Amino acid sequence: MDDIFLTTIEVIGTIAFAISGIRLAAAKEFDWFGAYTIGLVTAIGGGTLRDVLLDITVFWMETPLYLLVTGLSLALVIIFRKTLVRFNRTLFLFDAIGLALFVVIGIQKSLACGFPMWVAIAMGMITGSFGGVTRDILINEEPLFFRKDIYATACIAGGIIYWIIDCAGGSPVLQQSACAVTVIGLRVCAIRYNWALPVLKYERKNDTDRQ
Repeated sequence: MDDIFLTTIEVIGTIAFAISGIRLAAAKEFDWFGAYTIGLVTAIGGGTLRDVLLDITVFWMETPLYLLVTGLSLALVIIFRKTLVRFNRTLFLFDAIGLALFVVIGIQKSLACGFPMWVAIAMGMITGSFGGVTRDILINEEPLFFRKDIYATACIAGGIIYWIIDCAGGSPVLQQSACAVTVIGLRVCAIRYNWALPVLKYERKNDTDRQ
């Protein structure tokens, strides 16, 4: 039953992330194959790195489901492209949902492999954010992961909430739900209230000062 539940979450997260990637590709006027590739990388990039680090079989190599789901996501964007491409909030919504669900998956899989919670939190962050990093690099955008936006920090905060509820004896469903809500909530608040981490600035001395 747990395997079915986790697979369901992973499929939903794949759809959400694939649509966010394909929507960006559409805005860049990629062709269908290019858009599919960007959507696939966005959806499976984080999980691929996670499984490699956990030394387990990469999840999408066990079933063609995720490749097919990405194809379905491409079809949805093609059919509803005017709505999805027109509104930036749509991209944000799918990105936030995918981020939250993949953080939960990363934590769950890491714990199932016997790793401690601190490793699980790191794997949750990687699962949720690395696909987006790869996507942004491929479409020649500055990765959101490295900007001042609350992104990776939201993943870590969700993992910490998961840990706290686990220590308090909360049910797995409560742990997963609270983690996802925390990630989505922080992303929404970061956009709505312009929350951001401090920017690391480096002031260069002028040539006369160096001489």
